[in-house]
This record gives sequence, structure tokens and C-alpha cells, in this order.
Amino acid sequence: MTTATATETTGERALTELQRDHGPALLNFLLGLTYGDRHRAEDLLQETLVRAWQHPEAFEGPFDSMRPWLFTVGRRLAIDARRCRMSRPPEVSDRVLAATPEPHDATESTVAALDVRKAVKALSREHRAVLVQIYFRGLSVSETAQVLGIPPGTVKSRSYYALRALGRSLPGYSRSSSSKRASSDGASATSR
Repeated sequence: MTTATATETTGERALTELQRDHGPALLNFLLGLTYGDRHRAEDLLQETLVRAWQHPEAFEGPFDSMRPWLFTVGRRLAIDARRCRMSRPPEVSDRVLAATPEPHDATESTVAALDVRKAVKALSREHRAVLVQIYFRGLSVSETAQVLGIPPGTVKSRSYYALRALGRSLPGYSRSSSSKRASSDGASATSR
């Protein structure tokens, strides 16, 4: 039993000498491989020394110094660690999660669509026909006039009064945003 203790002591002593003689140079080498990440380099140094401890035959090799063996093992460990990090999804910090916007809630847009549908159904048949042609089918004023068989001035007038009626019948919707949308849509429709 004393032989096992003597062997362990010798292993510890050899490992301590190995770390003293080659540790600083190996750490600098690993710092270069980890782009200056000291924590990662220290972890790789420790893992390299553990590998040296697990392979006592490396101490008895035909070479004069252990340094090339240690550098090779350290480089391979750094490559393996990088491949491992690259193969898994990146970690997300709390700062990224705090800056991420909330996902879009479709409930509000669905309710708004139902309100608009109800308001459009409440319009007169003539006003609704003009809005359907201009805003839902994307026709210009002159194309709408041709489809409906009415003058372009009547199309513009019905469109104006239909939008005003919609603005009054849609509760809770801001008048300024709907009139801005209506005027921009009307301008784009008349330019077609």
C-alpha cells in the first residue's frame, strides 16, 4: 500500500514541476487560441494538465521536453471546445431578452377587423360599393367609375362620405390616425 502512495506523490510532484516549468508558456499559448479569454484559457490549461496526469506514458516519451506534447493537447482541446460552442445555439443573456419586443398579439388586429367589417356593413350600398372597389380591390377612381357606371366625381364624393361615416361609427379608434390613413390611401387610389 505504501507503493501506491509513493507513486501518487511522484505523480503529483511531476505534475507540479510540469505546471511550474510549462504552465505560463502554455497559458499564453491558450490565451492566443481563446482570443484573450482568460477564464477559458485557464480551463483549457487545467484540462491539459489533467490529460498529462491521465497519461503518465507521456512523461516517459522519447522527447527531451513535454512542451510540444502539452501544446498539442492544449490546441486540440481548444479546437474541440470551439467546435462544441459553435454546434450549440448561442446563449442569450438577460439584456437581450429585455430588449426583445413582445410578440404581436393577433387578438387586437382580429377585433379591429371585426369592428371595421361591422362598420362597413352599416354603410349604404352605394358607399360600400365605392370603398370595396377602391380600398379592397385597389382600383383607381376612374376604374371604379367605369366598373360602377358612375362619374369619377361621384366616386370621390361617395368615398369621402363613406370614410367620414366609418370614422364616426368606429368607437375607440383615433380619428387622426384613421384620417391620415384614409387621406394617404385616397391619394394613392386617385393617383392610380
